[in-house]
Amino acid sequence: MKNNSDYSAIIIGAGVATGSALTKKFAKEGYKVCPVRRERSSAELDSLTNQIKSEGGWAQGFGVDARDEDSIINLFKEVEETIAPIDVVIFNPGANVYFSIEETTARVYKKVWEMAAFAGFLTGREAAKYMKPRGHGSILFTGATASIRGGSGFSAFAGAKFALRALSQSMARELGPEGIHVAHMIIDGAIDTPWIKENFPDRYALKEKDGILSPAKIAETYWNVHSQDRSAWTQELDLRPYLEKF
Repeated sequence: MKNNSDYSAIIIGAGVATGSALTKKFAKEGYKVCPVRRERSSAELDSLTNQIKSEGGWAQGFGVDARDEDSIINLFKEVEETIAPIDVVIFNPGANVYFSIEETTARVYKKVWEMAAFAGFLTGREAAKYMKPRGHGSILFTGATASIRGGSGFSAFAGAKFALRALSQSMARELGPEGIHVAHMIIDGAIDTPWIKENFPDRYALKEKDGILSPAKIAETYWNVHSQDRSAWTQELDLRPYLEKF
């Protein structure tokens, strides 16, 4: 049986909510976790790694722009060669913006595409390079409602998320026979975050009724998908509160 402590998990987009919960969950399960944010010196990243260490886990934070090819190549090389073989990669950056189509500039559209689609491609490609020779590993992509439905004002976000979903499907078909589990998680609904609390207080009040998504519960689901037997792999699933309309 594989010993998780012999392997590493890279979490790209280790923010204060879902990304942090994912990092903590995989650390709790024994992995050497490598949370990644754009700024290595951020107080949030330091707090996350220190908390994991204080609870007996292993963590090392990285500051990497996931849109930069050389930076992603170097990240994977460093983790693989100096920390532990890479067994789990989670792509979880946020890139949600709202603009009318007339106000969506080329710069905005391109930036969102780079963050949510191109960075996902770079991440998935590098993960495959290291996992394929070993014949196992999980690559998990975080999607959104916009992955399957382009809402008004979300042309840039939906375009990028549709592309990420297509990437996950293509990679799953190519890498599944090689023993690598590729899955796409559609997060449909508000998540318990400081941003939701500040900007949507009425929606946040539904937390008392389990009406918004819990980051810890999201992380549990990612872990369950990673743990699946290859005879019954999930390629895509959606998560939403029971009150959410769809």
